Order: sequence, then C-alpha cells, then structure tokens
Amino acid sequence: MKLPVNPFLAAIRGGQPQIGLWASLASNYAAEVVAGAGYDWVLVDMEHSPGNVMTTLGQLQAIAPYPSTAIVRTPWNDAVMVKRLLDIGAPGLLFPMVQSVAEARAAVAATRYPPDGIRGVAGSIRANRFGRITDYYARVGDETGVLIQLETQAAIDQAAAIAAVNGVDGIFFGPADIAADMGLIGQPMHADVWARIMPAARKLMDAGMPVGTLVTDPGFAAELLNNGFTFVACGTDTGLLAKGADQLLAQMREMTKET
Repeated sequence: MKLPVNPFLAAIRGGQPQIGLWASLASNYAAEVVAGAGYDWVLVDMEHSPGNVMTTLGQLQAIAPYPSTAIVRTPWNDAVMVKRLLDIGAPGLLFPMVQSVAEARAAVAATRYPPDGIRGVAGSIRANRFGRITDYYARVGDETGVLIQLETQAAIDQAAAIAAVNGVDGIFFGPADIAADMGLIGQPMHADVWARIMPAARKLMDAGMPVGTLVTDPGFAAELLNNGFTFVACGTDTGLLAKGADQLLAQMREMTKET
C-alpha cells in the first residue's frame, strides 16, 4: 500500500482555491455532519476548543470517508503534540501564533523525521495504516501540510522571511488576533485590520506562496478567494449552530405572535 497524495496540498500548490470550514465542537459526530457537505478542507481546532488528542482522533476518523481534507490546528507550536497528531494521521497542521523565522523552522522540524527534523519514529500507527503503507517514512514529509499562522503586527512584518522557510506550505493570517494587537479587539473585519494584512498577503501571493484565513462573512471570503487567497474558511460549526438556533427561535416567536 502506498501513501495517498494529500489533495489539499496538491490543490494549494497548484493554485486551486480551497473553501474551508472551522470545526470547534470537538465532536466526531458534528465533524461527520460538516464533512458530508463537501468542503475542500475542514479545520479541526485544538487551540480554542475543548478538544484533546482522542477527540481529534475521532474527528479525523469521521472526516476520512469524505472528500474534505482535515487540517488540525495545534494548541501550540509544541513538538510533542505535533508528533502525536501526526501519528494519529493528521494530513496537515496549522501552527498558531508563530512570531519568528526560528519558530517557523521549529514547526517544520517537528513534522519531519531525522535527519530533516526531530519527529520521533513509531512503527505501527494510524498514519501509516498500522505499518501497511510501505513508503510512509520516505514520502510523508512531502504529503504533510505545514501552515503557519501569523497573528500579530510583528509577525506580519516578518511574513516574507517566515514564508521562505523550507517546508512551509502556506501562510494563514489570523484577523481576530491581529485586530486585538492593533487595539481593535473584537473587530476582525475592521478596514484597518485588512489594510494591515493585505499588502503582506499580496507580496506572498506574488511570490507564489499560498495564503489563507478564516472570515465568517461568505461574501468577503469569496472576494478573498477571487483575489488571490488560496485557502479560506468561510464559517464555523459553532457559528452555524448558534445562528441556525437563533433564527429558528426568532421565526417561531414571530409565527406564534401572528396566531
């Protein structure tokens, strides 16, 4: 058995726009619901969710039968956690709050076996289908997505240098934390936030580096994808659930008033 090609990586390397959804409910059942919709990628969040390695494993198993590629956001840029997430078969990782070239290099190293990195070697793991994938160790470095999240103005200033780190597959801008760093907490869609992001993003795009983000305004998400962003998440499972619940209750209250 051979290691499959990572469809998300192949797509962003080829410049094909990828529409994503954030999964924060830490539930394999909820992950299966959203994966069935057919998003190109589903982000399994471990940074801002109650999830742990076992819940993440369940989410990966739930997403696996569907065309969506699962990307896991690690709680932190931590080599031990990275090793465990790769062993359970995460096809790609999003590293939050990367602040420097050195931190980006450490993120890449955690995903690579020696001599290219520091990932520990295990024999029978879910990632290699319990030893059945014969070329796993030779090819997994090329098929594991490494996405670096920039979330401060200082990180944005280093975007080009961070993107130039060998092994970085994409740069992800986090508008919520960038807004907070600019004194605009709770305003990720503020014009000043995007005026800060876009010049750096454009330079990366012009250099051929895939660029992504999360915004919950579908119109703006589409605008970004139509203007050079490669991978954009356009919503969250928690947001969809809350919005749907609120809308249904408001509709019911309105209809019962009318009767």
